[in-house]
Amino acid sequence: MQLYNKLSAKERAELIEKAGKDRLTLSFYQYAKIENPQEFRDQLFVVWNDLDVLGRIYVATEGINGQLSLPADKFNAFKSHLDTITFLKDIRLNVAVEQDNMSFLKLKVKVRHKIVADGLNDDSFDVTNKGVHVGAERFNELIEDEKTVLVDMRNHYESEIGHFKNAITPDVDTFRESLDIIGDDLKSYKEDKNLVMYCTGGIRCEKASAYFKYKGFKNVFQLEGGIIEYTRQVKEQELENKFIGKNFVFDERRAEKISEDVIACCHQCGNPADVHTNCANDACHLLFIQCEACKEEMNNCCSTACKEIHALPYEEQKALRKGQGNSNDIFKKGRADHLPYKKDLRNIFETLKTDKLR
Repeated sequence: MQLYNKLSAKERAELIEKAGKDRLTLSFYQYAKIENPQEFRDQLFVVWNDLDVLGRIYVATEGINGQLSLPADKFNAFKSHLDTITFLKDIRLNVAVEQDNMSFLKLKVKVRHKIVADGLNDDSFDVTNKGVHVGAERFNELIEDEKTVLVDMRNHYESEIGHFKNAITPDVDTFRESLDIIGDDLKSYKEDKNLVMYCTGGIRCEKASAYFKYKGFKNVFQLEGGIIEYTRQVKEQELENKFIGKNFVFDERRAEKISEDVIACCHQCGNPADVHTNCANDACHLLFIQCEACKEEMNNCCSTACKEIHALPYEEQKALRKGQGNSNDIFKKGRADHLPYKKDLRNIFETLKTDKLR
């Protein structure tokens, strides 16, 4: 019985191309008590592998978090399978704004300690005492209220290319960092402000809203379904779109265009740009923003040094990497020291916070 992916990304891409079928990219999550995550994980893999599902799915004792793609003609079969699982029956599936058949090239179902790395001790507070879920229309009303503080629960490299107007965008590399930073910086407004949060698909706000209520915030709201569901509702209900730029996503697409605004710049030349790429030097792999002109000039690399390594024959590159781990720059995601036009989001956070809370 096959329980793990056996094809390379290249082999899978060739099969997708040959099949000639449209695929759907979607995501979902659910907090639920799972007694045996490994057994549940194996059961999912067997069924989903047969349905040609590809993606990244995390399973833990606290629930499931999935981003995936599947052939459009197998969507009903996939949904029917979810409905056989009690805590996934009739679950909302966030269908991507922009589709790409190559958004995922492997099926990875992994057992993790948590479905989102939040660094929290869940036994210390009631994780079910969450904030009020609001749809796009009510969200638009709330964020125009002078009593509202709007907070982006995503990381700096996500909000850099797109965010809601007037949102506080914390200068953080990980979700777990943002929780205490936000709690501490906004602690004076627990009683008289609406704390309104949003993220990509809603999962980070599920835990964050309960945490902030535990910390004493009285009026906590979260955008139901995140930016993905907001965009769908805005189009369906013909509402005003208050999101500017792109929504960063964690698959091969890198982002979905929500508005025509380009609010970021190329980290190498400073010209307007909002396309993330990974440095082509496999020993670096830094995530950064690069315009088309710099991409051509730098051969998809983040520095001259990486460009020179990438130009070497493949076997020489492998020899240089032997016994070496990736550079620590890989963790800086657009803020490596050698990028001359990286964005200083800390200043933006302080400015927005002052404007919203004065």
